[in-house]
Amino acid sequence: MNITIDKIEQEAWKTSIIHRLDGRIKLILTVLIIVYAVYTTDFLVLLLLEIYLIILLLFSKVSIGYFIKRILIILPFGGFIAIFQPFIKPGVILYTLPLGLTISYEGIIFGALLLSRLIVCLSAISLLSSVTPLETIVNSMRKLGFPKEMSMILSMTVRYVFVFFDELENILKAQKSRSFNIWNKKTSYIWRIKQIGYTIMMLFLKSFEKGERVYYSMLSRGYVGEATSLQKESNIMYTDYIIIVLTLIVIFLAEIANISGFI
Repeated sequence: MNITIDKIEQEAWKTSIIHRLDGRIKLILTVLIIVYAVYTTDFLVLLLLEIYLIILLLFSKVSIGYFIKRILIILPFGGFIAIFQPFIKPGVILYTLPLGLTISYEGIIFGALLLSRLIVCLSAISLLSSVTPLETIVNSMRKLGFPKEMSMILSMTVRYVFVFFDELENILKAQKSRSFNIWNKKTSYIWRIKQIGYTIMMLFLKSFEKGERVYYSMLSRGYVGEATSLQKESNIMYTDYIIIVLTLIVIFLAEIANISGFI
């Protein structure tokens, strides 16, 4: 799965009706969908939210393959929690494994619900980052009244992600020029693990030193904990209101249908 920081930013700077939405609107829309996905316990409601996100994805002109790859990369980190639910949640036992582990019906349902929620939340976050530059997300948080410390930390993180990625690329190129290949089975497995450990340590030290130099440079230029954005202030347009209202209608109809027993 070849997804790089540069590729993410290239997708975010495309032009479409979804890309042109105000960053604050896209951030609010994402939060609304995530909160409702975590709140609901109905699979069909989650399916409806996912279909709505896919429709927005089609309007955004973001590559579907790229979108799916991003979700699949992150999904295993939370998916393991859902996978273990059938074995740890008590309930009606459907099957007993040789080692004494039991699979419960309630565990399967709860695990599937967690996985469905995770997919919807990841889809919302992936769509936001795919149609919004990282710096715009940070500035939108500032405009919405997020604590300045939080927006500052996120802003610095955004900048350091690219620096971190560049440092990693330089280290990997240096290793490749010295014929180091982690997949080369001719070399000792223990030796390869040690080299990976050295690489992680080197990357950490380089990042730490870079952070210190940048911080002292900021202090020497009069940094006192405040920062201003150089981006031009944008006004919320009619399209922004339409998307927010449409999202609220989708959530409202899904909840009414769920309460009424239609889904």
